[in-house]
Amino acid sequence: MGTVSKELLVLQVWPGKVLRVSTADGEVNTLVEDAGAAPDGIVIDAGVAYWTTMGAPVVDPDVPGEAGQDFSRRNGGIHAFDLGGGSPRDLLPEGTITTGKQLTSDGAGTLYWGDREGHRISRVRTDGSGLTDLVATPDADGVLGECVGVAVDRDRGHLYWTQKGPAKGGRGRIFRAGLEIPAGQSAADRSDVELLWSDLPEPIDLHLDGGWLYWTDRGAAPDGNTLNRAPLPAEGAHGRAPEILADGFAEAIGLAVDSASGLAFVSDLGGHIRAVPLPDGPAASRAPWDVVSLGRPLTGLCLLS
Repeated sequence: MGTVSKELLVLQVWPGKVLRVSTADGEVNTLVEDAGAAPDGIVIDAGVAYWTTMGAPVVDPDVPGEAGQDFSRRNGGIHAFDLGGGSPRDLLPEGTITTGKQLTSDGAGTLYWGDREGHRISRVRTDGSGLTDLVATPDADGVLGECVGVAVDRDRGHLYWTQKGPAKGGRGRIFRAGLEIPAGQSAADRSDVELLWSDLPEPIDLHLDGGWLYWTDRGAAPDGNTLNRAPLPAEGAHGRAPEILADGFAEAIGLAVDSASGLAFVSDLGGHIRAVPLPDGPAASRAPWDVVSLGRPLTGLCLLS
């Protein structure tokens, strides 16, 4: 079977860039040269690419790696670039949010994202209006309350999100709630929140496709650093044990699913984008393969074409 030709947009963390990647031959072009400090989540809505930034961390030189990076300062934002041409612009300027993580769209002009150190899931219209918090977890929850991945089921009126828990900690969770806060309640105190999966290695980004929820997990092996999926649970039911579709990633983060070609694409902090054939899809007989290996950390990605 020949490779299905698609293009992806993917975010490079340091220095922050928006890259355009061909899945056919791995050709990489820079779409946005300066995407801000630590870009993380990206989505396309009506011909415009939107992405979040985590902001510049406070770095402890005595602590190596991510453990020495403090992203708790409120210096994240959401940014935009018209794919038809023009210059990058701010939708929500730096400092509007704390730590922007995965970003998604409902396909009707509203963006949703996780704010990790901000302990919340929020939304805004693509014209910058209607900034609203939908979920807010207590500060006292610490790392357990940090929200990362997000997916929207507009047809059923549901919002899904991950709270990854401590690094390699095996305490990650996936939740569901309505797209609207129940009357008389608040983002911090809503009665419709369902815990669907718990004790996951470290779930990160989500993708909803049909009746399946897909997610990346950067936790400890054997169940972490994986691409997973599970059927959407009925209301009031817990999620079934996930199916691992691929493993061996170098800190799996970004996720895009192309059901037409039967492929999922996963980016990781090792700088790889891997194509993973989906079970029962047209590419199911193939083994996963690397689309590109850049040697620089990659975070969110989305299908361009």
